[in-house]
Amino acid sequence: MTKTANPIPRIEIFQPKLVSRLREGYDLSRFRADAIAGITVAVVALPLSMAIAIASGASPAQGLYTAIVGGFLISLLGGSSHQIGGPAGAFIVLVAATIERHGFDGLMLATILAGIMMLAIGMLRFGTLIRYIPEPVTIGFTAGIAVIIFASQIRDMLGLVLAAREPAALLPKLGVLVEAVHTFNPYAIGVALLSLGVIVGLKVSGSKFPGFLVAIIISTLVVQLFGLPVETIGSRFGSLPTGLPMPAFPAISLARIQDVLPAALAIALLGSIESLLSAVVADGMTGRRHRSNTELIAQGVANIASALFGGVCATGTIARTATNVRAGGQTPVAGMLHSVFLLVAMASLAPLLVKIPLAALGATLAFIAWNMAERHTFMALIRSNKAEASVLLATFLLTIFRDLIEGILVGVVLGAILFAVRMAKLAEMSGHLPALDGAKADSVTPEGIKAGDVSVYRLDGPLFFGTAPNLQDVLARIGASARVIIFDFKAVPLVDSSGVAALMRHLENAKARSALVIFAAVSPQIDLELQKLGLPETRVTRAPDLASAYVLAKTYLSPDSGLG
Repeated sequence: MTKTANPIPRIEIFQPKLVSRLREGYDLSRFRADAIAGITVAVVALPLSMAIAIASGASPAQGLYTAIVGGFLISLLGGSSHQIGGPAGAFIVLVAATIERHGFDGLMLATILAGIMMLAIGMLRFGTLIRYIPEPVTIGFTAGIAVIIFASQIRDMLGLVLAAREPAALLPKLGVLVEAVHTFNPYAIGVALLSLGVIVGLKVSGSKFPGFLVAIIISTLVVQLFGLPVETIGSRFGSLPTGLPMPAFPAISLARIQDVLPAALAIALLGSIESLLSAVVADGMTGRRHRSNTELIAQGVANIASALFGGVCATGTIARTATNVRAGGQTPVAGMLHSVFLLVAMASLAPLLVKIPLAALGATLAFIAWNMAERHTFMALIRSNKAEASVLLATFLLTIFRDLIEGILVGVVLGAILFAVRMAKLAEMSGHLPALDGAKADSVTPEGIKAGDVSVYRLDGPLFFGTAPNLQDVLARIGASARVIIFDFKAVPLVDSSGVAALMRHLENAKARSALVIFAAVSPQIDLELQKLGLPETRVTRAPDLASAYVLAKTYLSPDSGLG
């Protein structure tokens, strides 16, 4: 008797990568590598965290709180060895819209609820399902977010003075920006162009220096040395704190929870997708494998803690995670150290950070938006075929003009419909599901069986809701003359309740006219699914293969059997 493998203990499934990596051995050389990577990532994360928070309608300090608290917990508890967490550009649209509708207190509550949802998704082990979101949906909403991020930076890059608060939605935002275009500041435009030039120049030259930080340092020095009249972090937001605030809960009531629930769902969904995408990128760069459900549990804890400390939504960030890998980060300790270094920088450099020009931060985010739009992949999908292009464009346009969550949900539904249609066509192309009538059945009648007494129908392809209508049409055309009906299941990879329902209706008709129904070559997995979906084991006769099914048919039809 063969022994079955022991199931993986639940504690192992949710074990943070930090624990398993430390068990492999940790020494001074690994700590040194993690420390260097942590400093490198902190250098990149410092300006980005503030820029993303500002673009989201929050304060730069709240972006730093997110990177420090959320980033530390994502590395401490996460399922990836190299994931770096913090505020992400993908959240700008959601955070800005939530603050506009519900205030920052509402965003805190929505982030806490989103964290609870992520915890539930991870604990229920649904993390792997998120990876099955179709590529056109992912590219569509990412490109849509990129367009909105770019639009959100126009004000700071042009130095516009707005008469009213800048709306979060794209069309109203563009309307307000157009009205204020006459207030443009040539110095702000110059600073933005200088920053973009430095970033692009360092990227093209292949320099290892962090382009974002170098651009911001140079722009800040130029503004301060020449006394340029451009808006800075300090002129808009005042001084920066030198430490973390005490944790505090937002106002909570049932009505308030109902108000922010859609935003919480959107944050949970987007945060889960972004973090797992980032973990997959890290896996591809390192050859390691992340634990999806553990990662989502960490994201949940990190978002709850980030909100309690006054931060915004946190998630895994692809750019900072890739920086960590390239800088030689070995374990999650690098991500934890990155948060510690950010805390030290905030405590010691706050008077300098407030001098950063907003035009430089705007140029940095505009460059990030340009890169995250994945233009080449977008155009390739548009040219690939009309079906995938329709899913992509629906997601993209809904994300821009309606709502991110609507874009994702509609895209996923359209993707599922497209999958069903393709699977149904695949079955039709194999020439069996639509060809199950007597004329197209086996042309060779075994010896001892009269033509017309037995009908054999090969089911080739999945028997599911996409192919069930064709199956019902075919079964409805089956004549009443056949005394034995054989269904060959050899090429059936899956079944669902719709396919089984179509078979059940035919079995009732066969039973009414005393016809024998034989299922041949049914795999154990498919047989188990048939029973689970309501097809009793005793309703039909089973045969291991088609030849055995013919033997059973001959026995049934034999005059001596008394059955046929």
